[in-house]
Amino acid sequence: MEFSTPTSLPNYQVKATYNDKILLLGSCFVENIGKKLDESKFQVCVNPFGTLYNPCSVASSIQTLLDGKIYKPSDLFKHGGCFHSFDHHSRFSSVDEEDCLRLINRQMSFASDYITNAKFLFVTFGSAYIYRLKENNRIVANCHKLPDRQFIRELLTVEGITELWSELIQKLRKINPDLRILFTVSPIRHLKDGAHGNQISKATLLLAVQQLMERHPESADYFPAYEIMLDELRDYRFYAEDMVHPSNQAIQYIWNRFVSCFMTSDTKEIMHQWEEIQKAMNHKPFQPESEAYQKFILQTMLKIEQITKKIPSFDTQNELKALKSKLK
Repeated sequence: MEFSTPTSLPNYQVKATYNDKILLLGSCFVENIGKKLDESKFQVCVNPFGTLYNPCSVASSIQTLLDGKIYKPSDLFKHGGCFHSFDHHSRFSSVDEEDCLRLINRQMSFASDYITNAKFLFVTFGSAYIYRLKENNRIVANCHKLPDRQFIRELLTVEGITELWSELIQKLRKINPDLRILFTVSPIRHLKDGAHGNQISKATLLLAVQQLMERHPESADYFPAYEIMLDELRDYRFYAEDMVHPSNQAIQYIWNRFVSCFMTSDTKEIMHQWEEIQKAMNHKPFQPESEAYQKFILQTMLKIEQITKKIPSFDTQNELKALKSKLK
């Protein structure tokens, strides 16, 4: 008996390995998947501009990386006692102007390498609504709690998103011909748009992504996170307390589905080995000084070193340091 509606997963022509760099941009759903990839020791750069919701802001962030922009004091504004950037999430904001710029430019430097060398670009669109600053008609990535009267709210069109991103994909292909773009639409509902408005927004994003895949089959793929959440996990027990964001259980479920179709067999085997090592590291012994536990630590360290030899990109310095501290 089936108690949910299974979502068919794509059969990707190119799958991920530990040798691949992965850049992730977009809504907070990207943060969830990015965190899982990071915990699994993949080479990732997650939201170097912070959380981005609309396709225009995500596209603008990529263009900024391609341009190699360095942010200056003139790119910031002050509000509520803090310095902010209209291109960035508030996690980059600071009461100190130099600190704000340092946080921003450090991420720009790191992410610029990924945009030219990444094997995969993972993009999650959250909303088709944008906010324009009235004084210059500029689309902002974050309003930073400025008064609503300073912005114009607008719904993007399918054609507008498709044309913008089609041009961007062509630019990316010239710089990084092997880049694969994996689009998703966030299952997180934007209820401030209203229930109907949210559906219109999501439909616009889904149609735009479909057109981009049809125009650029050599570069663009889609992962059905939206469909998995709404069909396979069609129950409020899979939502967090706000009844909007997926619960930890739902995130883990979608992550498992993602891994099953996106990773190579060898990669999944390494991931399994690393999960076992993490479980071992989280083990709390009754007698830490016992000979048995000391031997257990040495065996775990050996397993980590064996994985590191197989996958040179594995950064396990912190784990080895933590284990060494437990040796007597």
